[in-house]
Amino acid sequence: MSTLDRYILKGLLVNFTIGMGVMISLYVVLDMFVNMDEFTEHGRPIKQVALDIVSFYWPNVFLYFQQLSGVIVLFACMATIARMRRLHELTAILSSGVSLYRIAAPIIAFGLFTSALLVMNTELIIPSIAHLLSRKHDDVGDPRAREVLFMPDRDNALLSAAAFDANKGELHRMKVIFRDEHRRWTRILEADLATWEELDPVAKTGRWNLRRAKARRILLTNDGTLGPQSIIAEQTAKTYLSDLSPETIQLRQAEGWVRYLSFAQLDRLKEQGEIESSEIIRTKHGRIATPIISLVLLLLGLPFFLDREPGNLLSDAGKCMIACGLCFATTFISQSIQLPTLSALPFWIPIFIFATLAAVLIDRIRT
Repeated sequence: MSTLDRYILKGLLVNFTIGMGVMISLYVVLDMFVNMDEFTEHGRPIKQVALDIVSFYWPNVFLYFQQLSGVIVLFACMATIARMRRLHELTAILSSGVSLYRIAAPIIAFGLFTSALLVMNTELIIPSIAHLLSRKHDDVGDPRAREVLFMPDRDNALLSAAAFDANKGELHRMKVIFRDEHRRWTRILEADLATWEELDPVAKTGRWNLRRAKARRILLTNDGTLGPQSIIAEQTAKTYLSDLSPETIQLRQAEGWVRYLSFAQLDRLKEQGEIESSEIIRTKHGRIATPIISLVLLLLGLPFFLDREPGNLLSDAGKCMIACGLCFATTFISQSIQLPTLSALPFWIPIFIFATLAAVLIDRIRT
């Protein structure tokens, strides 16, 4: 690595840190300003309210980074080049015979590195704290007991409960309906109270320890319907093996919870058939397209600042904002389109358009 590479990468890292701190802090402040009443509605002491705010926003920092990563990287790169232009460092570098493409090399490498960070964030960090990201503002510190209705579990079972306490890991008046391969009821398990015991911390599987529980087996008639003598003698039950931990239940009760899952978790959901294949396909393609869009934004903004004869800095910045803003807006609109088919084409439309435009602009750089 040359001195020039180290100098540019140092500037990129400093500006990336500043941009990330400013943008995420602004995101947090605006969201907190709009939703402050949600934190204070329980009448808790100021100290506890402050702790609730920290508890809610620290996991969301990783989610905000996922949403703003492309813009933060673009800001860092443009700020670094703009500073070099203002101090006439680009002129000195070009005078020594160094190509502008050589200057762009460490910038693109930095963009690839941040894209890798984005992939690690979405595949490793966010899935591990998904149950925290699924919380609403007024759930922190004093979560409400919520009803659970027919949530799919292992072996075609459906789990329901009158009340779910996420903090204590308890289900009140739990009912589990077991089904065969044709989705016909075969057994019903009921318990007044169920408490969670984790058996596999990695897979997040375990069992519910039951109190005052009873199991009833259903005997089907020859035509596959429930007959008048369908329920035989009741049996007692002490435990229920399940894939639905308190964290998983809390996550699945949130809107759009699939977007927090990793590729491996999405594949398991697809095998189990718990959600539509189209939603899993859209989520996967969106996950792949996001770091590519982040890199495309960087490549789209570079040609406006890298020039052998630099013009007005504000004019170049304005053109860059217009081009990258169009890319960002097109990405948002295309990802909001839901086709009736399994096609994930909308996720790739911005890449086809703006990656081509970025290649043309980079090729036209005078160096």
